[in-house]
Amino acid sequence: MEKIRVLMIDDNVNLVGMIKEYFGSHDFISIDFEAYDGAEGIDLIEKKQEQYDVIILDLIMPNKDGMYVLEEMKKRGIDKKVIVATSYNANEIIREVSEYGVSYFILKPFDLADLEKRIIECQNKEKTRKAIDFHHNNLQISISRILHELGIPSHIKGYQYIREAITIIYDNPEIIGGITKELYPELAERFDTIVSRVERAIRHAIEVSWNRGNWEMMEEIFGHSVDIDKAKPTNSEFIVTIADKLRLEYHKVG
Repeated sequence: MEKIRVLMIDDNVNLVGMIKEYFGSHDFISIDFEAYDGAEGIDLIEKKQEQYDVIILDLIMPNKDGMYVLEEMKKRGIDKKVIVATSYNANEIIREVSEYGVSYFILKPFDLADLEKRIIECQNKEKTRKAIDFHHNNLQISISRILHELGIPSHIKGYQYIREAITIIYDNPEIIGGITKELYPELAERFDTIVSRVERAIRHAIEVSWNRGNWEMMEEIFGHSVDIDKAKPTNSEFIVTIADKLRLEYHKVG
């Protein structure tokens, strides 16, 4: 596999440096160019078109922002794969971004392993649809927002397992009756680990949430399913309840 060459446009110097360091010795990905505002970014995008494969683009930047970059790319007929990475997650902005045919929308703060996965997917997938999968990206953003508000740090393993588990249950509600026999083994396989570690990491993440999370949101999500004054929800209750809440919300939207 040839290296995927990345052009990164983000005004956060520390983040750019951290990402360059992370991919510094990567077998498949290299950060070849960086810019710190939209004006500098679009200049690089146009001048170096044959020298990069994927753009990582922040939305909120000084001078010219990420929307300006996307607009200019469209005006100038520049067709490149773009991953929008931003902390700004208003639905109307996501909808507006989707109209420019970006490949992925990733919400800050994100795990570098998730960014790595998106870059590889972005390069490998056939571009049969230019528009982003609006539903899938909205779902991932909603899950991340809920877990953040519930106080689960994104750097712990349980966060990753829970996020993936909610997605699986959302897409396959028939698995609800087989959390231990079906869901845990599936997660263990996806993350190259063992079932007991998955179960333990999820339980730890829920304990962390119960100690530091948003109690109003906990009451809203879990008040009807568990007695939050007496005990935290089980792993299954936690995952299934959030998946059910999201399914209801998206059904209403649809």
